[in-house]
Amino acid sequence: MAIMAAPMSRPNPHDVPVDAQAGRRTLLAGIACGAAAASCWAAGFVAARHGVLIGFAPVDIAFHRFVWTGFLLLPVALRTGLRDLGGVGWGRGMIMTLLAGPIQVIAAATGFLATPLGHGAVIQPASSALGSVLLAALILHERLSFARALGTGIIVAGLVALGTDAVASIGRHGVAGDALFMAAGLSWAVFGTLLRLWHVGSLRAAVAVGTLSCLVYAPVHAVLFGFDRMLAAGLPENLVQIAAQSAAGVLGLFLFARAVMLLGAGRAGVFAALVPGFALALGFVTIDEVPTAMQLTGFALVMIGFRFVMKP
Repeated sequence: MAIMAAPMSRPNPHDVPVDAQAGRRTLLAGIACGAAAASCWAAGFVAARHGVLIGFAPVDIAFHRFVWTGFLLLPVALRTGLRDLGGVGWGRGMIMTLLAGPIQVIAAATGFLATPLGHGAVIQPASSALGSVLLAALILHERLSFARALGTGIIVAGLVALGTDAVASIGRHGVAGDALFMAAGLSWAVFGTLLRLWHVGSLRAAVAVGTLSCLVYAPVHAVLFGFDRMLAAGLPENLVQIAAQSAAGVLGLFLFARAVMLLGAGRAGVFAALVPGFALALGFVTIDEVPTAMQLTGFALVMIGFRFVMKP
């Protein structure tokens, strides 16, 4: 008796290879972490601008951003090993803290003393994205496509527009504020590049920066700056700063570091593209800051540049 061959099953067009599914999950997880970090940073920008307007000093903003969460992370640091800072090393930990810790926040918050929310919320993320793309190409040897190169040029044009607005509407001290935002953004770009270069995971990075900020900056702040301004502001305003700055600090750092590990430093760095829009909208709703026409022009250019930078 002839044996009939079983009909061959046709491949289901909806079937996705396991590797592709894993890659998609990694991509989605990285996007979620990057977007959540951007939301945290946007809230931090608005809270910082509000804080300096009502009497907080930039050093107080930095204290609220890192010290409270640093205390919460101390048990994690003790469990993972304080001798070598959870495997990061004290030397690398200090470098990371200098780049992404209190000094970086003090620089950005000082910029808000001279310029409105629309400047800091656009210039710092744009500088971070610009630096991330260039450093990823130069240091990590990630491919710099024509689209990304074009995007960086458009971002620079947006920064020039914001600088022009600073000179025209604020004065030279406004340019100094913009320079501080740019320095803070480039510092963050170097931090992200080092995370990738040193293969430092998100949790270890957050623990290292939080722990060192707590152990080093907290006593320095207490001795040099005191707490008079915090006490004068009242409990509700301090709670707003604690919530917003803690989210923008260690939580945002953790989410960003995770995005770097999932997507690469170049791609993760451009999630800063979401920060300006989030911050401008939140600032308009909460603290009544309306951007000028030139600020919106710079914002639009930066957004176009971000769109090109996001392309592979």
